[in-house]
Amino acid sequence: MKQKIVERRTVLKGGAAAIGMLGSGASASMVAGVEQASADTTRSSVPDQILTAFQRFRETIPANFDHEYVEKVVIPFFLTSFYEGERPMLPMIDVTFSKENALPYDLWGLITRDWRPTPEDGVTVFLQGLEKRGPNNLRKRIYFSGVTPDLYKPMYSAKVVAFFDKLMDQKFANKPFMRHYLDYYFDLYWDLHLGVTADAIPFEVRQIGEAFNTVLAYRNPLLPVTYDNYMIVRERLDFLKSWIDDRLTDIESGKTKNPEKTIAWYWLKNAGDGRHFAKKDVVFECFHNFVALSQWGNSIFGIMSRLSEDGGDPAVRASFQKTMSGNFDNANGAAYSPLELYVMELFRVISPNGGSISAIKDARTSAYGASPQQRFGFPVERHSYISTPHTSTSLDPVHWKDPNAFDPSRYLGVPTSAQITEDKCQQIGLARCPFETTNFDVKDGRKANITNSGFGTVFGVVDGKSLPVCDYAGFAPFGFGYRRCPGEQLTIQVFEDFLRKVWRDKIIFRKLNLANTGQVPIGPTAVIEDDLGFTRSA
Repeated sequence: MKQKIVERRTVLKGGAAAIGMLGSGASASMVAGVEQASADTTRSSVPDQILTAFQRFRETIPANFDHEYVEKVVIPFFLTSFYEGERPMLPMIDVTFSKENALPYDLWGLITRDWRPTPEDGVTVFLQGLEKRGPNNLRKRIYFSGVTPDLYKPMYSAKVVAFFDKLMDQKFANKPFMRHYLDYYFDLYWDLHLGVTADAIPFEVRQIGEAFNTVLAYRNPLLPVTYDNYMIVRERLDFLKSWIDDRLTDIESGKTKNPEKTIAWYWLKNAGDGRHFAKKDVVFECFHNFVALSQWGNSIFGIMSRLSEDGGDPAVRASFQKTMSGNFDNANGAAYSPLELYVMELFRVISPNGGSISAIKDARTSAYGASPQQRFGFPVERHSYISTPHTSTSLDPVHWKDPNAFDPSRYLGVPTSAQITEDKCQQIGLARCPFETTNFDVKDGRKANITNSGFGTVFGVVDGKSLPVCDYAGFAPFGFGYRRCPGEQLTIQVFEDFLRKVWRDKIIFRKLNLANTGQVPIGPTAVIEDDLGFTRSA
């Protein structure tokens, strides 16, 4: 690989300065606003306490931090509240919980130049309310058309297999695994999305991807490592969008070799008139997937940890041996093959995405008039979100008799999305399906349509055969109902290829005896000690 690959110490610059953060970086306009608000209010001890708190807060901000970064990232981070939602009884989220702009406000500067939602410049379905997606969740269906499971083997698998072959080449044996995973990851990422790899990926594009993932991993905006990488993303954002746009033009014109082997080709083909999925939206989706696919790093590390010979999970290892010793790719008439069942169970217990975030509003605004902040002119905008939990729902004894056992066969006894019909909803006790079942016929030459279950879960039907998912609240790692992650089946298939490689090459994972292990940001809120490696058994 070209030596221009981003050096970890470059991307993570400032990491050593993450301790002892004291400085005079200030949000002067904010403090001035608070002072003015307190002057206009009856004097009491509360404004003094607020001012004192803000002063203490200012003293923790490093002096070199850009003023706008402090205003748009640091302050919103500390004024944001997250609430844990209920564990769903049915695999769906009510539309009252909206995906519209459901991104922690301090992260908007990573994806827009204006530090705020700018849908006129492109938007992702992951941050779009149902009412804005077109009829019958159309935007989600168009997105899903590029990752339906029938596409994986003929279009994407060879790229994934080549990636894992390179990753687990013998020359990397007994070395920290996640370090070189991140070096090669963006070759696979851009090859899947745009058909671009190796030297055709500019240094700036690699750098922004690394920096983006680093911000998500460290997350705390007061850390210099977060600040440095956040600003790298902002410096490269226009370049990245322009580069993606040019590559989409190459796909449309046929300049890209085998364009049908890219996800973006299906988005462009199935977008229709572009009203609900314009080219600028395709650009946005191509880099917003930095968030979604970054969870592959969490997942690989979680699987390696459980399969490790020292400190792993004996039940997970025994189940892997049992699964792969049989005809693991033969579903034998069931909805899922034994290997797919095994991967599903891995995701249930690892759950790399802890919850589905929704934007919520202060109920006092509608029930009691303006909120206190509005009523008293307090110059601070708060943002609140609720998370519908994945991990605790997947482990809820309401859904499973033995939720803590590792049992891939558990999914054979619960309904698939193809089985959640009007009749099934009424059998459950509902008067009707929460979501009407409709179909979207793809326009890319396949005999395929994207349909949905009664709970709103989108799935494919290809050549008359349903390709469903497990539509049960107890299987929660990919979300619920109309909000369910459209990349679920692609991700499961990727990890099936990972495990085939492990089995075929007799890969063994184990702890490395290293004097010093490096910290690696492998996914959202996940910075790990890179102390796992692999070898081959004799």
